[in-house]
Amino acid sequence: MKGTRNCMKWLDSCLIAISMYSKIPVPQVEWTKEKMNHAMCFFPLVGAVQGCLLGLWLVIAAQFDLSVGIRFLWASAIPFLVTGGIHMDGFMDTKDALSSYQGKEKKLEILKDPHIGAFAVIHLLSYLLLALGFASVIEGTKAVVAVSAAFFLSRCLSGLSVIHFPGAKKEGSLYTEADTSGAKVVSIGLVIQMLLVVTALFIYSGMNGILVTAACLLMFLYYYLMSRRQFGGITGDLAGYFVCMAELWSVIVVGIYLVLK
Repeated sequence: MKGTRNCMKWLDSCLIAISMYSKIPVPQVEWTKEKMNHAMCFFPLVGAVQGCLLGLWLVIAAQFDLSVGIRFLWASAIPFLVTGGIHMDGFMDTKDALSSYQGKEKKLEILKDPHIGAFAVIHLLSYLLLALGFASVIEGTKAVVAVSAAFFLSRCLSGLSVIHFPGAKKEGSLYTEADTSGAKVVSIGLVIQMLLVVTALFIYSGMNGILVTAACLLMFLYYYLMSRRQFGGITGDLAGYFVCMAELWSVIVVGIYLVLK
C-alpha cells in the first residue's frame, strides 16, 4: 500500500512537471506541496519529448527529401509547439532587461513587465535566424541526436540552477519551486540523468556530443556569472533564457563543426 502511494506521488510529480513546462496534454492533478517536491526531477522529460520529435522530424524530412525551408522552419516550430514558448518568453524578457543598461532593481522590474520591448523582438529574430542558419547544415544521425539531446541537457542544468543558484527575489514561481523541492533527491536525480545522457552522447555521437555538452556547460557558467552580476541572482525568466541559449549554442557549435569537418 505504501509502495503504491509512493508510485502515485511520483507519477503526480511527473504530470505536474509536464503540465507546468509544456503544452503536452496530460491528466490534471492537484498541485500540493508534497507532489511538487520532486516535480523538477521530470523537467528534462519535456526536453526529451522535444528532442525526440525534432530528431524524428529531421529524419523523416531527409527521407522524403523535403526542401531546406520546410525542413527547418518546421524544426524551429517544434520547441514552441511543445512548450508554448514559455522559455522564449523568459529569453525575450531577459534581453529587454539586459539591453536597458539599468541597475539591478530596474532590470528586475523590466523582467516583470508584460509588455514586449523592441530589443526583445530584435533578439528573437536574431535567435531564429541563427538557429535556422546553423540547423540547415546539420545532417547525419549522430549530429541530429547530439543537437536533440541539448533539449534534455539544458533542462537538467536549468533544474540544478533553480535549486543551487541564489535567487534574485523571494517571490515568484521559481522561488516556490526552489523552496518546495526535495533538493537532495532532485539534485541527485538530475545529475544522474545528465551523466547517463552525456555518456551515451560521447559513445554514440563522438565529437558532436562533446561539443553539445561543452556548449551547455559553458552557457551554464555564463548564466551563473551574468545572473549574479546583472540581477543579483536568478529568476524564472533567466532560467528560461538559459534553456534557450544552451539550445541555440548547441546548434551553432555542431553546425560549425560540420562545416569545417
